[in-house]
Amino acid sequence: MSSADFTYDHVGATREPGFCPPGFHPLHFRTRLGEGEAVFRQGSEAVLTWELHRALGVGFDTSADRAAPGVDVTVTLAGVIRAPCRVVWTVEEYRKAGWAYGTLPGHPECGEESFVVDRTGDGTVWLTVSAFSRPARWYARAAGPAARGLQQAYARRCGTVLRRLATKGLKEF
Repeated sequence: MSSADFTYDHVGATREPGFCPPGFHPLHFRTRLGEGEAVFRQGSEAVLTWELHRALGVGFDTSADRAAPGVDVTVTLAGVIRAPCRVVWTVEEYRKAGWAYGTLPGHPECGEESFVVDRTGDGTVWLTVSAFSRPARWYARAAGPAARGLQQAYARRCGTVLRRLATKGLKEF
C-alpha cells in the first residue's frame, strides 16, 4: 500500500509492539474482556466488522462491511470534528484478530492506531489499543496534554464497550 496519502511516515508500524517514532506520543492500553473461545470470537467479530466503533457513540462512516487494508473510514467526534483514516493492516489468526488505521489529510492528529483482540495460552481474552500520534491541527496542538487524555479515555471506553459486546449472550465468561 502506498503511503503517499498518509500524514505520517512509518505506515503499518503499530504491528511492532512498543514502537513509537521520534516526535510522537505513544499509547498502549490493554483491557481484559473475559475468557474462552466464544468471548474471543465475539470480540474479534465486533472489532473486524466495526461493531465496536459504532457502539462507542462516535460518528463512524465507511462503505465496507469489514476492516481490510485500503478501506477508508471517517470518525466524527461531537458531530463537528471529522477524522479521516485508512486501514493499513488487518490480522485474523487463531488467537489474534484486529486492524489498524492511519491518519489522512484533515485528521486533527497525525499517526496510527490499532485495535487487536488476542487470546492468551490460559484462555484470557484481551483488547489492546496501541497508537502513536502527534497533533496535526491547531486545536489539537492547543489542547496539549488534554488531547492525549482524551485519547486514553477513548481507549479505555473501547475496552469497556468491547467487553460488553464480547460477552453478550454468554452465561459465563
